[in-house]
Amino acid sequence: MAVLLIRHGETDLNAAQVVQFPDTPLGNHGLLQAERLGQSLTRRSIGLVLTSDYQRARTTAERVAQYTGAGLIESPHLRERNFGEIRGTPYTEFGDLDIFGLDYEPPGGESWDVFHKRVDIAWNEVTSHAQSLSGDLAVVTHGLVLRSLLERKLDVSDHTLETDLVVANTSITVVDHDPPWRVVELASVEHLEDVGRDAAAV
Repeated sequence: MAVLLIRHGETDLNAAQVVQFPDTPLGNHGLLQAERLGQSLTRRSIGLVLTSDYQRARTTAERVAQYTGAGLIESPHLRERNFGEIRGTPYTEFGDLDIFGLDYEPPGGESWDVFHKRVDIAWNEVTSHAQSLSGDLAVVTHGLVLRSLLERKLDVSDHTLETDLVVANTSITVVDHDPPWRVVELASVEHLEDVGRDAAAV
């Protein structure tokens, strides 16, 4: 048994490097990625799919549930960091401003501290579900949620974690079912071998 941490499929705003809105849908490429993801997970015993309620994550999770026959539950705690008033802004317009900097708080959005506390609640939900299942738990969420977990909650000692790591769309990070939550496989995209393309963080 394992926890599978999955980033949603690519959106057109991912590809264009624009800060996204909650209702940003998957693009055509992202829909293909989600299909390949769902197909690849039929080889595992998925007991439940837990997903962010943002559209791009929900659609990705629905493909996983469709192919595996697992039930699906939404959690708003798995949402991407709230970037407030800068949503919809291309990265190129920020100039020297690092919107991912530790001291940057987006107007109308979440500071890193507030975001991390929400991710902690999400992780408690994840571990609670995982420990009650007889199969794997698939968790569909967002790039910065995964970064927060990798940097603060998971044992990544078997891997090299780059400081600017951006996990690819529909990548799968396999985590041991029990503490210390060791990462067995980091951001695998084997199911996307003929699909390709990485994308922006949010």
